[in-house]
Amino acid sequence: MIRISSPVDPQQIRQLRAGDTVLISGVIYTGRDAAHKRLCELLKRGERLPVDLNNGIIYYVGPTPAKPGRAIGSAGPTSSYRMDPYAEPLLQQGLKVMIGKGSRSQQFKQLLQQYGAVYLSAIGGAAASISETIKKCEVVTYEDLGAEAIHRLEVEDFYAIVTYDSAGNDLFEQGMEKYKK
Repeated sequence: MIRISSPVDPQQIRQLRAGDTVLISGVIYTGRDAAHKRLCELLKRGERLPVDLNNGIIYYVGPTPAKPGRAIGSAGPTSSYRMDPYAEPLLQQGLKVMIGKGSRSQQFKQLLQQYGAVYLSAIGGAAASISETIKKCEVVTYEDLGAEAIHRLEVEDFYAIVTYDSAGNDLFEQGMEKYKK
């Protein structure tokens, strides 16, 4: 188990390998496709982002409202492939870690190598358990998007698995190869 803190240390991120399990503490921003599209439109116009992604982490989630006494409601990962078209502009801003579920494109995996970033998988179906690691949640921008607004999460021991690393390793491919033998 490897502990990482946000903002992340780029050298530590480059040392992570597919299959490593991590516990994340610190700040994570949320974002899904609608928010990613808006962020990239800002960059295209030469405007600043409303959040600092340098050495940052984005979690692809649309959380549900919090129950009384809780920081957040259900917070399970969403399918990540929809964010592939928006990855490079955000990586250019220093984004180092993306968390979601499911496979990504070959081009996305190449971008991780180019920018020294990683893609982590959160466990689908474990939304209630994941929400227990989230200690604080606040909307920071795009409130009109509802659950898809960008939230600032403060997390403690958020569990994830390195799926694609910055060296080009792919946990999905490794798993398939293991069972072909």
